[in-house]
Amino acid sequence: MIKLYQFHPSGNCYKVRLLLHQLSIPFETQEVDLTAGEARTAEFKAKNPIAKTPTVELEPGVFLAESNAILWYFAEGTPFIPSDKLERARMLQWMFFEQYSHEPYVAVARAWLTFFGIPPGKERELEERIQKGYVALDVMEGELTKRPFFAGEHYSLADIALYAYTHVAEEGRFDLGRYPAIRAWFERVRAQPRHLRITDSTILKSG
Repeated sequence: MIKLYQFHPSGNCYKVRLLLHQLSIPFETQEVDLTAGEARTAEFKAKNPIAKTPTVELEPGVFLAESNAILWYFAEGTPFIPSDKLERARMLQWMFFEQYSHEPYVAVARAWLTFFGIPPGKERELEERIQKGYVALDVMEGELTKRPFFAGEHYSLADIALYAYTHVAEEGRFDLGRYPAIRAWFERVRAQPRHLRITDSTILKSG
């Protein structure tokens, strides 16, 4: 069975749980306590030398890392990846945006404020990250006034990638009340079949 090495509160790990659940793919989880440095052990680095979660073990000794690469691996050949060339490229555009222009700000602010504490001397950097996170949210808001989902008319991996950290952005001191299009998109994402909340136990995987 597929094994997901994860830190449960992580949005990157949640992406993988959500997709696997929506695809009805059985999996088991192994918690990696990032607050205790468990990803930096030699044992874990043998699985993923980057020392990050999520990491999936596809079969004994075969590992894959990076959340969006994992999403692509499992979604290939499914409706979560559009068949239309432009929509597929647009999906990738927003997945790249998520990792470069969104996650480093929205996710890091949440991580520092909710789970790990603000690193000493990083208080000013936190404020800068929050400002840049708002820039990303502004871009998303503008896009969602034009189409229901990021790749077009249909839910795709781009929505999973961006929903993961955006819907919990308030834990990083972001005010989502100013983003009506994003909040309406949240409801469309939650209405998808076999939706899984970030707080849900993975026992729901076989439900």
